[in-house]
Amino acid sequence: MNELNKIEVLLVEDNPNDAELALRSLKKHNLANHVHWVKDGAEALECLFGNGADTPLPCMNDYMKLILLDLKMPKVNGMEVLRKVKSDPKTSSIPVVVMTSSNDDRDIDDCYKLGANSYITKPVEFEKFARIVADLGLYWLILNENPLK
Repeated sequence: MNELNKIEVLLVEDNPNDAELALRSLKKHNLANHVHWVKDGAEALECLFGNGADTPLPCMNDYMKLILLDLKMPKVNGMEVLRKVKSDPKTSSIPVVVMTSSNDDRDIDDCYKLGANSYITKPVEFEKFARIVADLGLYWLILNENPLK
């Protein structure tokens, strides 16, 4: 089976340092073997919904358990990705955790109104960020019961 067909976590993050830290933390704690990193919202939407052609969608599979989503990204921002994911019946049940540097009350409120399952403000400190990612992975990938697709 193609590795893209086994994706458990879709990491949507434009900052390569934050992405690398998240990937390392998940792998270090053996929380996700199949994490797929995309660098902006446009890549996330293409991965989840395709480009309109009759090709299989690379990120949509029975293994998908979590989307970790940054908000402030080029091309398509995280709010638009969240809106599309939660409004489509094929993806609406996938938990979306917004992980962003924004602690703006309006962003938080808007994300929850759009259906975000959690909103986390990224800490600046390396160790705290790594711990938060590990804790998120433990909860959403191990403890949480996902609905049947």
